[in-house]
Formats: sequence, structure tokens, C-alpha cells
Amino acid sequence: MNKQIIVHTDGASRGNPGPAAIGFIIEGLDEKPIERARRIGQTTNNQAEYAALEAALTQLQEREIDGYEVTILTDSQLMAHQLNGLYRVKNADLRPVFERVKEAIRLLNRQNSLTVSAILREQNQQADRLANLALDGHQLV
Repeated sequence: MNKQIIVHTDGASRGNPGPAAIGFIIEGLDEKPIERARRIGQTTNNQAEYAALEAALTQLQEREIDGYEVTILTDSQLMAHQLNGLYRVKNADLRPVFERVKEAIRLLNRQNSLTVSAILREQNQQADRLANLALDGHQLV
């Protein structure tokens, strides 16, 4: 595997819970980078983080990628640690989306190598900008 895909994801909530949005960028496919951002209603920041990752994984599944090294980068240390088995998911409201994301990762891992890593917020500025643009009413669907 030498083809690489980098995915930056971010979820944002103004209030906890409050109006929320997601943003993500997928780089490394044969096309130009994919940038998406949209509002997702009222939710918590952690739920928005998972929703952003789930939306990005759906984009990858729709493209039926094969033989890639996929690196998911998020500024949500909690989400990265939960997905890597370091933390348990204690919040019952997060459990359903956590299970869907884990299944999507499992399916993508059949033909690819996928890792989820936490990065500093400063290293995730593009995805953060997209999520905040969506909160302000600008959608990239």
C-alpha cells in the first residue's frame, strides 16, 4: 500500500448541546480535495465530532477505495482514544454513532489500512474553519 489518503474532520457546537455543524477534508484521491460542511441540528460537541467522521467515512465508502493508507486526523482526543480502544464510550447518546463509525472503519479496513489520530487544534484549522462556516450558514454539501 503506497497510496495515501489524509482526512481532517471537525465537529462544532455552539452551546453544549446547541446548534452544531460538521466539516471535513479528504485529500489524496485522484480528484481535487473533497471539502464538505453542513449543519446537523442541535447536539453536543462530541456528537458533532463523531458525525463529522461518519460523514467523511461515508464519502470514502461511496468511492470504494482499495489499497490505500487512510489517516484520519481529528482534534478530538476523546474520539480518537475511544476509537483506538484507549477510552470506553460511557455516554449512551454517543454509543450508536460510535458503533456506526467502528463498523465503517472495519469495512474500510478490509481493503485499506486505516488509522485514527488526535492532533492539536492548530493542526486542524481547515476542518475547523469548514465546521464554523456551516454554523454561520454556509454549506458545502
